[in-house]
Amino acid sequence: MSKTTLASLQEWLRHSDASEGTLPDSIGILETLGWTAAIVALDQMSKEAQIQVIQAEWNDMLGSVIKIAGSTSDVESALEIGLRTATLFHPTSDPNAAPKSMIRIINRPDEQSLRAILSPDEYNVLIEQSVVKRPLPTNTTAGKNEMAENSQALGFIETQGFTAVFEAIDTACKAASVEVVGKEKLGGGYVTVVIRGDVAAVNAAIDAAKPRVEGLGKLIACHVIARPSTAALCLLPK
Repeated sequence: MSKTTLASLQEWLRHSDASEGTLPDSIGILETLGWTAAIVALDQMSKEAQIQVIQAEWNDMLGSVIKIAGSTSDVESALEIGLRTATLFHPTSDPNAAPKSMIRIINRPDEQSLRAILSPDEYNVLIEQSVVKRPLPTNTTAGKNEMAENSQALGFIETQGFTAVFEAIDTACKAASVEVVGKEKLGGGYVTVVIRGDVAAVNAAIDAAKPRVEGLGKLIACHVIARPSTAALCLLPK
């Protein structure tokens, strides 16, 4: 096992609310398609339960996984909320089809298993960015109803195809006074651009951008998070 993975575990334990060297009661896993569904689900989870964000990770199948920790009851509650939220983005009409979003709770995780669950930093040369996202230690705690103390909002435009997202984000920025936070790529042509501004401006920008995707690419998600939680903010592109 790499030293980086072990260092990640030790770093997380040092900055968690648990006693020094104490493993969390439970680890929660939420896996879904795309980045928007994952971050919106995390925002809802962190506003309704006392959880800690460990890290997020992407795979080559367009999937995002959010890893959280906390008491068993809080993690269970958060995961149920997260699954409902993610399913709104990617509903499954065929009962025999594989789910597009899934959750799992790991109670009393073994330290050896955490060496695999917690991933080392990884850079994907194909999409030219990191595929493991760790929040800053000072921003890992996300409590019930704890949100950024401002009137800001985040907007997400996620498409399959660069042309579509470029057209959409240009339209968004011309429609309202918003700032581009950054761009995330998941592979498979999935691209997410994140914007921020006051709630009214971000809503106007997203409303203007959404119809511009048609005919240029596939719209995966357009969404606004009003007064985003600390958990969502600490995983934004830097």
